[in-house]
Amino acid sequence: MYEYKFVETSLGGFFSSPTHRETINAYASEGWRLVQVLPLEYNGHGKPMSYEIIFERLIKD
Repeated sequence: MYEYKFVETSLGGFFSSPTHRETINAYASEGWRLVQVLPLEYNGHGKPMSYEIIFERLIKD
């Protein structure tokens, strides 16, 4: 059986840096595996502003 974690992250903007790589690396170092990335919000030009990253890992008995 697997457990899942849903983490919201940003690709950055005019005044902020992207955080997705750091988020993925941090969870991967804890044994989580990247499953999917889903856009959550879009700006007025149709560009995604935030994402939900879905991770999974095997539940240890």
